[in-house]
Amino acid sequence: MAAPEALVAGWAEHRPAVFGVAYRLLGSVADAEDVVQDVWLRAAGADLGEVADLRAWLVTVAARRAYDILKSARVRRESYVGPWLPEPLLTGSDASEPVLVDESVGTAMLLVMERLSPPERVAFVLHDVFGVEFGQIAEVLGSSPAAARKLASRARRRVTEEREPAPLTRAERERLVTAFRAAYETGDLATLVSLMHPDAVYTTDGGGQVHAARKLIRGGQRIAGVLVRVGRRWAPNRIDLVEVGGEPALLFHRMGRVFAVDTFDFADGRIIAYRRVLNPEKLTHLQAVTPG
Repeated sequence: MAAPEALVAGWAEHRPAVFGVAYRLLGSVADAEDVVQDVWLRAAGADLGEVADLRAWLVTVAARRAYDILKSARVRRESYVGPWLPEPLLTGSDASEPVLVDESVGTAMLLVMERLSPPERVAFVLHDVFGVEFGQIAEVLGSSPAAARKLASRARRRVTEEREPAPLTRAERERLVTAFRAAYETGDLATLVSLMHPDAVYTTDGGGQVHAARKLIRGGQRIAGVLVRVGRRWAPNRIDLVEVGGEPALLFHRMGRVFAVDTFDFADGRIIAYRRVLNPEKLTHLQAVTPG
């Protein structure tokens, strides 16, 4: 059995990968943290003396546990009230949970992967993001390596078709989000309209816990009008520019608590997708965050 100090050292190095694979598969910070705890307990009780690649072993154990949760989560989401969005994960300097950051942890990509079947999602994340061999992926899925390869290929094709590369630089995206924040704070309808793409879509996730639109709101001008009305009714005490899933985002505070997180996608130099997470159950892990 591996010496405890060796396991502790390896765990400190690879824990971000364990959390990262679980979050990408589940889109839930709380569930990913549960998987991390399960993997640690499994590792602490296992004979790891003959494990050649501890990172790969930990990642595949995490994927196996997350795969079980993912299959049951699909059933739960069928009864979810209103649109479902991933739990926002802070990835900037204010993040409390270290995670490997690339486009696969962004909100838009997580929503694309949400439309994959659980086996496709596992095969894609393990192979394309974490470089796990198809033989190990097959063990997680209970399939053959050839079948795992086909699942990853099919998932990759669907992701490529649905997810376009970011059309703006990071600085340009931050500039747009900063301008949006200023216009939202002042209720500047004209500026909000100018920042919104005419075909923009606004998604709110309240999960039936708080007041939120249960249908998508379409059209830049209509969205801007809704935002001005909402901003007047639920004026925040503070709006922080943060990083969520590697992208610029906004964190809304009121009465000492985080009550909303906004994420964005862009097209033609304007906001094409605007998403707001309001479900308090998805914001619990952010309540101790005080960026800036």
